[in-house]
Amino acid sequence: MELLRFTTAGSVDDGKSTLIGRLLYDSKSIFEDQMDAVKRSSERKGLDNIDLSLLTDGLRAEREQGITIDVAYRYFTTPRRKFIIADTPGHIQYTRNMVTGASTANLALILIDARKGVVEQTCRHSYIASLLRIPHLIICVNKMDLVNYDKNIFNDIVHHYKKFSEKLKVKDIHFIPISALLGDNVVNYSEKMPWYQGQTLMETLETIPVSNDENHSDARFPVQTVIRPHSEEYHDYRGYAGRVAGGIFRPGDKVKILPSGYHSVIRSVDVYKHSLGEAFSPMSVSITLEDDIDVSRGDMIVKEENEPQVSQDIHAMMCWLNPKSPVPGAKYFLRHTTKEVRSVIKEIEYKIDINTLERIEYDRTIRMNDIFKVYLRTTQPLVYDRYDKNRYTGSLILVDETTNETVAAAMIE
Repeated sequence: MELLRFTTAGSVDDGKSTLIGRLLYDSKSIFEDQMDAVKRSSERKGLDNIDLSLLTDGLRAEREQGITIDVAYRYFTTPRRKFIIADTPGHIQYTRNMVTGASTANLALILIDARKGVVEQTCRHSYIASLLRIPHLIICVNKMDLVNYDKNIFNDIVHHYKKFSEKLKVKDIHFIPISALLGDNVVNYSEKMPWYQGQTLMETLETIPVSNDENHSDARFPVQTVIRPHSEEYHDYRGYAGRVAGGIFRPGDKVKILPSGYHSVIRSVDVYKHSLGEAFSPMSVSITLEDDIDVSRGDMIVKEENEPQVSQDIHAMMCWLNPKSPVPGAKYFLRHTTKEVRSVIKEIEYKIDINTLERIEYDRTIRMNDIFKVYLRTTQPLVYDRYDKNRYTGSLILVDETTNETVAAAMIE
């Protein structure tokens, strides 16, 4: 069954957690004991209706304030598809949480309050989704019940968002008028909005095409470990295990090992106790080669006719995740695919104002949650693609050498 990962975003009190709670509730993906606990919590708060947002607001501070702080992951399944939801915070000080929650998403679900329309945080979340190259956006105009299900209000919001989205690098955008609180157009069609002829939110989530989002043209296989069983049955077996990050690998393919530059031919593509005719992203397999050459963790197996870039000089868009500001000359561990090297920040080129999408070149002081263009230098060559070409081989993180904290996430340009 196909898996869809999606993230939610929106301004504070736009109803993200309530919407996810409604999806889980109406799709019958909640256990009875969970529902009983939510009912009791709602009664203690003196609410007349069940507060479905409590299904995702898991931290005590979140429940007390009625907001989302951390990224809350939820899982549910329908007869047509499996889903992983990342409910991310709406506050500007939690931008880093949205970046981490959305980094693996196929789709971003952005909520807009029908009473307020497109606001700064809508633009900020949309820009982050575009920066992370999330291929599909669903814009849910929520709280339509509070504007009497007015068609003109919905159309005005769609018009304003389309005008703004011309700056974004997202082509597939859907607009749905909903009421998360009452369930209109979430799982079931709303009789109160007969003017809307599109799909419900659940139908859109179940049918939106995601199989083509994987890069099946550029063959990339970062080696995670070398398998040497040393058993009688597999006495001479030497397999290179990892997850296919792009393209298709088949026995007989001519390949190149990077960064060493050695050439070989694939002998077999294996999984536990049997071989495959081919492997493609995101399968985890073991590849054996015809030649006995030096291949180890951090190397990348690629097709000869389609090679990635190899360089020690990296330019990337970066989101800073740590309270301690970076400065040129600062050194960090850099983790990219299965490789870890030491690196130094050579230059902070400019910051991005994520409300206006304009460059800020006069102030290069970086604070937590800032997004900026950076030039890095590594001690060993990296084998990479641009992030817009391959999200896996085009992403990296920086780790503090002293505390081992992840301080930044970056998209290579």
